[in-house]
Amino acid sequence: MADRFDLTGRRVLVTGASSGLGEHFAAMFAQAGAQVVVAARREERLHALVERIGVTGGKAQALEMDVASAASVAAAFGTLDETGGVDVVVNNAGVTVAKSALKQTESDWDTVIDTNLKGAWLVATEAARRWVAAGRPGSIVNIASILGERVAGAVAPYAISKAGVLQLTKALALEFARHEIRVNALAPGYVSTDLNRDFLASEAGQRLQGRIPQGRFSNPEDLDGALLLLASDAGRSITGAVLAVDGGHLVSSL
Repeated sequence: MADRFDLTGRRVLVTGASSGLGEHFAAMFAQAGAQVVVAARREERLHALVERIGVTGGKAQALEMDVASAASVAAAFGTLDETGGVDVVVNNAGVTVAKSALKQTESDWDTVIDTNLKGAWLVATEAARRWVAAGRPGSIVNIASILGERVAGAVAPYAISKAGVLQLTKALALEFARHEIRVNALAPGYVSTDLNRDFLASEAGQRLQGRIPQGRFSNPEDLDGALLLLASDAGRSITGAVLAVDGGHLVSSL
């Protein structure tokens, strides 16, 4: 069974890998034996991550990619094709703008939707076209959110984008299954990272924690098992699934 989780010899692309969960996912995949391609708009921010992975014996390379640009995505995959392509895509790139809906601007909306939803579409379909043309299987994991199923204040475009990611996952899973391409979504709850740790420790954060059935926020490591399942052969019959890792938050009482 352990062999089915092993990614030795596989190549995994992680978008939005310059910080936060993307950075963590890249290191985790390297530990699982994969060669990791870390992608973001500013390639220079990725080099330190590549070096850290190398120090621990992993293999990684940096790749410039703006997921909201079809030309940038196509160019990045063209570069990957020169060195053998990829086997797994993790659509992790994401942004949010925290304002009430009445204060959100058109620019705010475009920034969030273009990155979170359009970006996932562009990367997933570009990967799939190349896999189909080459007759090779693949796995796509879209990083969604429990806010794709429930809502919270001041993040309307983000919640809407993640709801779209859930339908994107199911629609592409249906169309790609006959090509041996799996498409699934991981839906994290509130995960403690450097970006939100101060808020989660605040009074408002503690009230939020009290509404989670397990009574705690997740750590990035809590996502590893689910992500590895969806990416590896251990999940070879799983496609079109949305796997929540949220301490029971989605099933909490209203």
